[in-house]
Amino acid sequence: MDKQKLYEELQRLIPKEHIKQDEPLNQYTFTKTGGKADFLVLPSTYEEVQNCILFSRENAIPLTILGNGSNLIIRDGGIRGIVLILSHMDRIFMKDGLIVAQSGATIINVSRYALEQSVTGLEFACGIPGSVGGAVYMNAGAYDGDISQVIDSALVLTEEGELLTLTNEEMELTYRSSLIAKRGYIVLEARFAAKKGEPEAIKARMDELTFLRESKQPLEYPSCGSVFKRPPGYFAGKLIQDSKLQGVSIGGAQVSTKHAGFIVNTGNATATDYLNLIKHVQKTVKENFGVDLETEVKIIGEEQ
Repeated sequence: MDKQKLYEELQRLIPKEHIKQDEPLNQYTFTKTGGKADFLVLPSTYEEVQNCILFSRENAIPLTILGNGSNLIIRDGGIRGIVLILSHMDRIFMKDGLIVAQSGATIINVSRYALEQSVTGLEFACGIPGSVGGAVYMNAGAYDGDISQVIDSALVLTEEGELLTLTNEEMELTYRSSLIAKRGYIVLEARFAAKKGEPEAIKARMDELTFLRESKQPLEYPSCGSVFKRPPGYFAGKLIQDSKLQGVSIGGAQVSTKHAGFIVNTGNATATDYLNLIKHVQKTVKENFGVDLETEVKIIGEEQ
């Protein structure tokens, strides 16, 4: 199917104003890097997401789902086919004693909503810059908390366009992984336990974690957050720091001088700069300590 025909067909499924052609994706990633999407679609209903999945499957068109681009590097060649960003689906509300959050909502806003409702357990998420869908997909966590500890269930779409409700146990949430990631499911909404707490104590904990995050992380620059998974028995940031890599740059990408586990965009970095610097860090740490650093950040798209 040629691009013009594809554009016309998409307009039958999604309002025209929610479809962008040849859209630069650097506007949608926290690193401010990435090539163009052939078609960027911003659905506003679950039915529109389902229609896109079925349409792409029936016509053998590549389909990529992005969260809010926080833990992601998109290569400079961009992404072919259809890219879905679910940021227009961002409602958060209480239902049947649970906090329900659509996948495009930020997990930070869920933690803030929990505070408003005097619900405890989500304090750890007050500084995680990801979407609900992305947080569930990778079982995001920080400061001794993670999604597996608070999620009750999730509504997902399979690659065949089937709606499923998965319980906490069925999601198989492990360190930075889940059944959802393994099977390529799309999270539509998550339902979180609503354990009542004291508002003052919840706010105090969130303030404490916000201070820790702001004092330790290089929030003054664009970045994809923590780049590497924690290797067994080690801390990635400490290995990188001990390898004297802080401040090392390739193009506009730099190993943060504030937190060695972060790579920041100091100005006009490309995705290729990021990827080359990641390889350099991995090679140097391997040579110095014999440890293989595995990326936590998701890397997608085509070479330029």
